[in-house]
Amino acid sequence: MTVSSIPFVSDDLLPEGTDTYNTSTVAKGLGVSQSKVLQLLRDHQLIAVKRGGDVHIPRLFFGEVDGRFAIAKHFTGLLSVLRDGGFRDDEIMRWLFEQQEDLGDCPAELLHTDSAREVIRRAQSMAF
Repeated sequence: MTVSSIPFVSDDLLPEGTDTYNTSTVAKGLGVSQSKVLQLLRDHQLIAVKRGGDVHIPRLFFGEVDGRFAIAKHFTGLLSVLRDGGFRDDEIMRWLFEQQEDLGDCPAELLHTDSAREVIRRAQSMAF
């Protein structure tokens, strides 16, 4: 599997200063091979950008589940809702980092708060 076969969006879609992990770091954190991380990208379980020739995934897409590094609890479900609603990866990435004034933050940040269900509800209403 080559890096060119891995879907990624433009790094320009991320706000300046957005922290990311490369696929090697994600693999170590999840306790899987780097090939498995690339497969997660191909299976649309994650979204990535290309930075300096390498594939990077925003840190906000990860968190801790039962004290272990993991994909953020609601993230893959949110991606499914948006994709099923016809959104492309670039549109999804843009929305995830778009400030939601009434909630006080962007959906990617809000996934780590009590507002995660509201983020999913909004994604559902946008998608259908």
